[in-house]
Amino acid sequence: MTQGPVELNAVLQSSDQVSEQLRVRAQRRTGFQQQYPFESRWFRTDDGVQHYVDEGSGPPLLMVHGNPTWSFAWRHLIAGLRDRYRVIAVDHLGCGFSEKPQETSLYVLDRHIARLTALVQALGLQNVCLFGHDWGGAIGMGCAGRLPNRFSRFVLMNTGAFRSQAIPFRIALCRIPLLGQLGDQGLNLFVRAALWMAVERPLSEAARAGLLAPYDSWSQRIAVHQFVQDIPLHAGHRSYAALSEVERGLAQFRGRPIQLIWGMRDWCFTPHEFLEGFLRYFPEARVERLAEAGHYVFEDAQEQVLSTSRQFLLSTDGAV
Repeated sequence: MTQGPVELNAVLQSSDQVSEQLRVRAQRRTGFQQQYPFESRWFRTDDGVQHYVDEGSGPPLLMVHGNPTWSFAWRHLIAGLRDRYRVIAVDHLGCGFSEKPQETSLYVLDRHIARLTALVQALGLQNVCLFGHDWGGAIGMGCAGRLPNRFSRFVLMNTGAFRSQAIPFRIALCRIPLLGQLGDQGLNLFVRAALWMAVERPLSEAARAGLLAPYDSWSQRIAVHQFVQDIPLHAGHRSYAALSEVERGLAQFRGRPIQLIWGMRDWCFTPHEFLEGFLRYFPEARVERLAEAGHYVFEDAQEQVLSTSRQFLLSTDGAV
């Protein structure tokens, strides 16, 4: 018998309801405080406690990060859009300032989607614009597929939400048993390598500090490694069915306003495989191709990403 998607409930929590350890880690922002000055917010599911930020008021924007980043990746968009919109950026379980339980079965696509779905329901969000990058595309579109009446428009950048056989050799290396885990969790190679391999321009010291901060020990890097393991390349993989579900759900959003923003030098979510893949599903989507940007398009092209996002939102406000 095929097992259906996981369903979870989320309970919003105040700071004094979460552990002191989580509060202290979220307050420790040495080197990047000015770039990430946002108030910490929390919610709990049966899987653990997660961190998110909720800034501004107006139509809701839900920002969903990938691996190995966290809500810090959205800082420029949060600051630049909260004057007109309610901007919510979540840290996946095991990422950012969220709890990092060591049970590997929690770090599968289905459960990531279930936890995000639970948050959207707990916050009572409607008319949501989803922003997704990297794994955030599959997780976010999976959530939208389960709550289609709550999502009205989409901004997707350097991401995927459908099955693919494309996996770069340098990521495949991280899936080698024992060796991959030693590199990802022991030596922090995946996070550190992304600081130069995912960008076309050198990162500022504040950006480097922020991207590194949550992943400072073996146990704190569990999600980084598990995300790599969770890439489903064959039908027997633990997350193949969940990704197939996400892919089947895409068609229902054809005709909705969609903005694709792509760093064209991305060697991971390549334009040929993934940008063109999305255009097969959404041929009428708007496309902003950023020729000089890489995978961390929000770092390489901060102003262009913000400008394109704002223009898209303003032009579609009230149209959905």
